[in-house]
Amino acid sequence: MRRLVSDIGGTNARFALVDDHGLPRDEKTLKTRDFKGVVEAARAYLGDEPVGSVVLVVAGPVEQDQIALTNCPWTFSLEETKRALGVERLLAINDFVAQALAMPRLDADDVEKLGGGEVVADRPIAVIGPGTGLGVAGLLEVDGVFRPIATEGGHVAFAPKDEVEAKVLGLLRQRFGHVSNERLLSGPGLVNFANALGELQGVELRIEHPSKVLERAERQDCPICIDAIHRFCALLGAAAGDLALTYGARGGVYLTGGMIAHLGNRFDQDRVLRAFVDKGRFENYLRAIPLYRVLRTDTGLLGAAAASLMMA
Repeated sequence: MRRLVSDIGGTNARFALVDDHGLPRDEKTLKTRDFKGVVEAARAYLGDEPVGSVVLVVAGPVEQDQIALTNCPWTFSLEETKRALGVERLLAINDFVAQALAMPRLDADDVEKLGGGEVVADRPIAVIGPGTGLGVAGLLEVDGVFRPIATEGGHVAFAPKDEVEAKVLGLLRQRFGHVSNERLLSGPGLVNFANALGELQGVELRIEHPSKVLERAERQDCPICIDAIHRFCALLGAAAGDLALTYGARGGVYLTGGMIAHLGNRFDQDRVLRAFVDKGRFENYLRAIPLYRVLRTDTGLLGAAAASLMMA
């Protein structure tokens, strides 16, 4: 019986079937605005062809039957969706659980190694990725099977590295109260970073979208935007280093998420790597951990396909 997988985002829902090798095939992207919900979109993709199981990748915690997506108006019940699609098995997983499950399945061309030594077998893997939010997950191999560790690690407290960032923290604390890494290490976070740095310099940038930060930095006409991107990259490296220490991630740390791709040539590998290992007495420990940037763009579906095999 065929297996269906879907990666549902705020704008797009990507669907695919799982082939005999456990890989996504026949991928198609549908606009979420064009459908009432996940059942209607899945039926549009499948037509009259039946499937035996479905794995849905969703942004947000998956703790109960009712699912509400963070940046998509769809809400649905797992049991009702299962019945409506007429499938034997249906599973919803967090988007970064899917990212974690995809990591062991990546080929050499799917990643760029930024630094570190070699992977240590049977040791934890860590994944962190800025996008609309900040996703964090782990992966541990147990008896030959990779088990994901779902977390809300993007919401740990932001730790400033210098006096400027301490002042940024003070500004954002007035607005948000608790200031997490996600408040700075995400698409909206890059906007927060730039506007706060501008405020500290008496400049009202009024930037509302991360693309504007990137555009102004590319034009070289906004030193504040350039500084925001530099600090964003350093914070990404620092957060990845914290995660490596937390998990003991000798199996590798992977950087993924939409903002990695959007940064393009503004992704500052040197700043990321320097901040990754800048942990005082544990610098040499971190220098041994391989750090990768993920280049492949369909890792959500790849992880969903891995999860579908675990349902067999």
